[in-house]
Amino acid sequence: MISELSNTPLAERLRPKRLSQYTGQSHLVGENGALTAAIKSGFIPSIILWGPPGVGKTTLAQIIAEETKRPIFTLSAINSGVKDIREVIDKAKEQNLFSKGLNPILFIDEIHRFSKSQQDSLLGAVEKGTITLIGATTENPSFEVISALLSRSQVYVLKPHEEQDLIALLEKAIKEDVILKKKNIELKETESLLQMSGGDARRLLNNFELLVNCSSEKNIVITNALVKEQIKLNPTMYDKAGEQHYDLVSAFIKSIRGSDPNAAVYYLARMIEGGENPEFIARRLLIAASEDIGNANPNALMLAQSCFNSVSVIGHPECRIILSQCTIYLATSPKSNSAYVAINKAQELVRETGNLPVPLHLRNAPTKLMKEMGYGKEYQYSHSYEGNFSHQEFLPEAIKGTNLLQLGNNKREQDLKIQLEKLWNGKYEF
Repeated sequence: MISELSNTPLAERLRPKRLSQYTGQSHLVGENGALTAAIKSGFIPSIILWGPPGVGKTTLAQIIAEETKRPIFTLSAINSGVKDIREVIDKAKEQNLFSKGLNPILFIDEIHRFSKSQQDSLLGAVEKGTITLIGATTENPSFEVISALLSRSQVYVLKPHEEQDLIALLEKAIKEDVILKKKNIELKETESLLQMSGGDARRLLNNFELLVNCSSEKNIVITNALVKEQIKLNPTMYDKAGEQHYDLVSAFIKSIRGSDPNAAVYYLARMIEGGENPEFIARRLLIAASEDIGNANPNALMLAQSCFNSVSVIGHPECRIILSQCTIYLATSPKSNSAYVAINKAQELVRETGNLPVPLHLRNAPTKLMKEMGYGKEYQYSHSYEGNFSHQEFLPEAIKGTNLLQLGNNKREQDLKIQLEKLWNGKYEF
């Protein structure tokens, strides 16, 4: 029996069977947790469990089925299709438990991988109560689960395990696991082990088991040095196509916009360590240089363009230095979003007013007929006037005098404001 168990991963051997054995997620399954009352009452709505890997989504689904005494069918969205869904629904109908309030649970792991048509195939059974759906996803269900299914389900968010939860799991493994409790294991230092887990209980227990199995000593002392020696540092958890990709780049740009170079470089490092394409990061820097800095410091755009060109040529690992330099420069530059605001206002005005005719004096007149129609007539060539400026109207008649540019409160744009208001003699207030 022990020989068979030794081939079963520690995380699976420790998987709790009852709610009282479940570790963490107290906001959901604690004494006043959102799911606790539902489980006790036996009334379970369809549920989407959203959270990172290794936080107990699958375990929680199994416990719900166990506690409410319902049959559970399990599918993985990786290798299941509409045919498999229909087979489960047919089996659920055959069991005829709906009338007793014990409709079966259909647990779908990684439900975000199901296509729209696959998710659509669940709707009828969920709506009629033939099955109670429990879907698990690591991706934001707002983007990955169809709205019709979301509206029929409760979304519960599972959090990465807290440090005390992870230490409790290690202590439980040492005391209760049928294999590990036969060994003399001391948790002297746990910082590195916890850090490498990233809040993922499965990864923590897998690494812990690896440490124990790699040791030939009778007494096994877990230290930070042992962890670093025996376990290769796992790449930072980062899904370049998933929600975290957008969360990190959002935090990166907002830190630059907020003039916090420390935070900006931190999020840059997170993306680099996660294997993000450096050209993607450089493109974001280009956008930030114009959107958030603009004419408060026009050199920012030039540096960002130079950064993009350099990153494209150099590549990893040296390009990280160039990205860092540009990030720090942008974060410490004066800020202005006047270019961003101006183009947004201009586009909104265009959508509201349509294709207004260009004033005749601004139109090109390459033919005799166009000249006879007044194209280009009375246009004042700016360079023919003092200061290379002539006070004339450039906007269409219907919107003349409209000001789209609001200059920022920084030295360079304030100097521009004085210059422009002097030129236009109060026509526009910048």
